[in-house]
Amino acid sequence: MQTKHQLPMEIVRYIQDIPIYQSSITNGYFPVLDKPTLAENFPANWMTPALAEALVTGEAEMVLSTGTNHARMQIIRPPLFLLHSYYELWSQHPDIGDSWEKGCQRVSLTTVLATEHVQRINNKKSGVLADRESRRLDARTLYLNKQLEPAKWSRASIIRILDDIKFVQQQHPCGLYHLDCSSYHLVHFLLKLVEFGLEKEFPEPASIIHAYEFTPANVRAFLIDRFNCPVIDLFGSTELGYLFYNDRQGQYYPHTNKMHLELIPLEEGSTIYSLIVSSIRNPWMPLIRYRSGDCVQTTDNTADPNKVRRVCGREKEMLVTNKRLMSQADFDDLIAIFASNIFIYHLHKKNSNTLELSYTTFNAEPVAADNINKLKQAISTTTGMSVSITWCTFMGIGKSGKYAWISQ
Repeated sequence: MQTKHQLPMEIVRYIQDIPIYQSSITNGYFPVLDKPTLAENFPANWMTPALAEALVTGEAEMVLSTGTNHARMQIIRPPLFLLHSYYELWSQHPDIGDSWEKGCQRVSLTTVLATEHVQRINNKKSGVLADRESRRLDARTLYLNKQLEPAKWSRASIIRILDDIKFVQQQHPCGLYHLDCSSYHLVHFLLKLVEFGLEKEFPEPASIIHAYEFTPANVRAFLIDRFNCPVIDLFGSTELGYLFYNDRQGQYYPHTNKMHLELIPLEEGSTIYSLIVSSIRNPWMPLIRYRSGDCVQTTDNTADPNKVRRVCGREKEMLVTNKRLMSQADFDDLIAIFASNIFIYHLHKKNSNTLELSYTTFNAEPVAADNINKLKQAISTTTGMSVSITWCTFMGIGKSGKYAWISQ
């Protein structure tokens, strides 16, 4: 059923010439826009005379998303759209804006797909570049990772990453730099430093942002305990830019200029909400009532977008239990309470009554039996399902360069 919804007139006027929205404007309602719809009749569905001219002048470009959260899709956007959104938040953030003002360069330790995306762009523009230069997104950002599986970084790989960080650090008169990361990748890096006896070779960053995926509470706590600098979380996507950020205490705030948010219950009566975004931040591909695929929870469990307290997981990765729909964040709450040493975990729904949980730890030792028994009881009580729990010494990362927390 198509849902009527009033949008601010500023947004309606902005999209009045875009073909994909013509019937919605005429009929007075905008259906929720899903990712497959974006690909239909692309790029004609988005083409206006202004966009056609912008593609010629270079003010707009067609790119593929990195595909780390979903199948790669085509997007039209201004050059370096996501980077500018990141820089805007970094420069304005109350806890780390000073590292922007001090001119810190940024190193990014995240998925190899992100690095390869940067290299594709550079090679297309400039031909074959030296390795380090091929991984430079702009004058201020260098990507570090060249390998899919961070758990298998060799000593040589860690030394090469350290050399890249020191190279960037030396560009600043005070030896300062900003570290951008996938939280999992940074933990792997820290553990490898210990394994190879290289902890003293790692220069402390001035500030840290993790911004590429859901970060479990244990992983965030590990990073906060290790670093003296602020560790900040951003949430966003390739097509939207950044929407939320937290502060040093973990409280989340909206960053929704040129945006309008809606929260729709994932199912009737649920307090897990699908995030629906209307955004004109990207002038060439404004997205109206766009379903990002991400879910949020609010401070009072209502659908008030001004009360979002956390991004709790993705729609496709909800656990359907015998009692209720459960998000990754809900499940992660149990992990954090009863087994704070768990690093990576994967949940498999074996059947309608049975769950299997596999996990690794930060110290490569199993969680104490008493804690595991308490975790089992908490999971069973919450889900109405039995659970077996198995410790692993290694859990492989997905082809996307991210860990899937659930299979069912």
